[in-house]
Amino acid sequence: MRATLSAARKDILVTLVLASAVSLGLLAGRMWATQTTTYWFLAWNLLLAWVPLFLGWWLLARLRTTRWPTARNITLTLLWLGFLPNTFYISSDLIHLSIRTATLYDVVMFLSFTFSGFVLGYLSLFGLQTRFKQSFGSQKAWGFASASLLLCSFAIYLGRYLRWNSWDILLNPAGLIFDVSEPFVNPGSHPQVFTTTLMFFILLGSIYVVSYRLVRQARQSTI
Repeated sequence: MRATLSAARKDILVTLVLASAVSLGLLAGRMWATQTTTYWFLAWNLLLAWVPLFLGWWLLARLRTTRWPTARNITLTLLWLGFLPNTFYISSDLIHLSIRTATLYDVVMFLSFTFSGFVLGYLSLFGLQTRFKQSFGSQKAWGFASASLLLCSFAIYLGRYLRWNSWDILLNPAGLIFDVSEPFVNPGSHPQVFTTTLMFFILLGSIYVVSYRLVRQARQSTI
């Protein structure tokens, strides 16, 4: 059983590395052709998108022998949740594309990075949701997944408009708490927080539900 799981995980890693390599290859090609590093941040954001996958796998490995409600497992869960938004944040980088200067190559490159990030995020979430379902039931598992995607959507707003990063949870928690609570204290002064969070939640949630159902159906039948 362990060998099967190890082989499956190795195959997943190879597939994900290939997807990331395509994205990085497109970026390297653009840098070589233009002799600029304009979009170097895409590589950094993709690197951050890998972090929650390994945190999630680490947590899943621990959950095979320990219960979820332990101090270490809860800490790992919070770390995973703190970095998970990075997987979806890449999609907001599309805002950097200019109608006047962007080329189709740039569009394809950005979409490639977005795809890689989404796959990393959804795979990580799927694994923990499945484990959550085994421990607490299907309904609570979907509540866990929905809450995770909602927090990710809100985090995208924090990162795109207020320029907060995942590590600021440790470096500047007081400032982060202030900016997180401010829109709820004065909602009229922050209309973007609710529209941005809602539209990303709809996007992330709908894609995840469709992907989840397709994976489940593919497991049950041969297409």
